[in-house]
Amino acid sequence: MDKMRIVAGTILFGSLWGFSECIIGSYFHDAGLPAGAIMTGVFAVGFMLITRLLYRQRGMQLGMGLVAGMLRLFNPFGGCFICSAIAIMAEGALFELVWYKISLDFTELKKPIMTASMGVITAYVCFVGGYIVTQVLTPMFSSAGFYLENLIVFLPQILSRGLLAAVLGGIIIPVAMLLKNIGIARIRDRVYYPTTVAISVLCWTAVIVNTLLILEV
Repeated sequence: MDKMRIVAGTILFGSLWGFSECIIGSYFHDAGLPAGAIMTGVFAVGFMLITRLLYRQRGMQLGMGLVAGMLRLFNPFGGCFICSAIAIMAEGALFELVWYKISLDFTELKKPIMTASMGVITAYVCFVGGYIVTQVLTPMFSSAGFYLENLIVFLPQILSRGLLAAVLGGIIIPVAMLLKNIGIARIRDRVYYPTTVAISVLCWTAVIVNTLLILEV
């Protein structure tokens, strides 16, 4: 596939992911719901798998994580936004690692049990791995310093929180696999590029405007 199409798709789905984290994730957080597990198990894993199915391109999900993480920094609400941004970027990298050996025609995932299992593994690794990365990197950004004993104390809690994300991932990936036969390459450039740009700009504008409105309150 044309590299420019992949770049545009990376920005588009990264923006959609970041928008979801900022708007929907903040709503879940304010409502007292387990926002992290829901956002990872449904939105993060869902968006990353959809793009792997549509574009059949390794490395794209890492780029999406970077875009989504950057957008999360524009919305300093709903918990530690630096932690969230780091976790999002880490999830993109972890997805690439988990799916690195899976062929781009997904022949290994013909059986429903294999598809569901990959969903469970992917969501759990992304959530737990992303959480651990934030515990290591966030103190460095805040000049507080990283202490291994602090991570060890919270490790059982981190591991247990990943169970909900794993269950959700086991559901969302089999559902997303229904899109594997969609041919995005058939969309004409005159439709594809204006659409991706418009939606991406809309996501960033919505997040920035929402942030400004909250600051004015």
